[in-house]
Amino acid sequence: MERIDEYICRYKNYNFGCSTTTEHIDTLETFHVRDSDIFVVTYPKSGTVWTQQIVILICELDGGLNDYPNNMEQMPWLEYPEGRQDYSLRPSPRLFNSHLSPALMPPELKEKKGKIYVMRNPKDNVVSFHHFSQICADLESPRTFTETLERYLEGNVGAGRWFDHIRAWCATRDQYNILFLTYEEMVLDLRAAVIKICSFLGNNLSEAAIKEVVHKSSFKTMKEDKKANYRFVPKERLSGDFLRKGKIGDWKNVFSVAQSERFDQIFQEQMADMDLKFIWDSAEQKEEP
Repeated sequence: MERIDEYICRYKNYNFGCSTTTEHIDTLETFHVRDSDIFVVTYPKSGTVWTQQIVILICELDGGLNDYPNNMEQMPWLEYPEGRQDYSLRPSPRLFNSHLSPALMPPELKEKKGKIYVMRNPKDNVVSFHHFSQICADLESPRTFTETLERYLEGNVGAGRWFDHIRAWCATRDQYNILFLTYEEMVLDLRAAVIKICSFLGNNLSEAAIKEVVHKSSFKTMKEDKKANYRFVPKERLSGDFLRKGKIGDWKNVFSVAQSERFDQIFQEQMADMDLKFIWDSAEQKEEP
């Protein structure tokens, strides 16, 4: 791997955290994907941990899962195996998170059903990333939001440029059987999102079970859930709350007018040919269930 800085390594045209290895990434080319595997794929800070909680709860209520101490162990990141059991030895159903681009995912994944991709509007995404970088020891901590924004737009962050990640996964729509969701639709109607995920995965939950998933996946409940809130991460690695606000439109509290206008222009240049609609305004947000 080519080391970009203290925190980022580049390999196969992708930016990784430096806690993985080229050997492990290469093994993904022959990684055997089981029919029961479920993958949640996101660009970082797009609702990964939230979707992780939803999928875990759905699987638990639809027949149970093997017990792990927390959600990170129950549904690990495919590309970061450090300190975990060999993935091939994990009992089914196996659940995985990933921030990888399609080109780096196991080829067998194209033949399987259990894939969910979650997108978030990039203004809120970069704000979330900025705040997270201040508390995560594995990330560069820019002194100002302006520094974060420049690194983000240049792609000098984990997973590279948001625009490239979104485009790459949307371009696979005809190759993969994949459910696309947005963070914003999950905020606006969590119950509908849970039902959509259940239907896609083939999980036939009762109304009572769906209500339980929605309750346990609400931002307020997750913040107090010891398995889901990531407070189990040692303080020397994570010095604050992983779950911060869970809102739409927080970018308005951070972006200057000039930064917002510049970002809008870049967004239009990069995404004008994409049939994507994002919700940007908190005024469209309903109360949490």
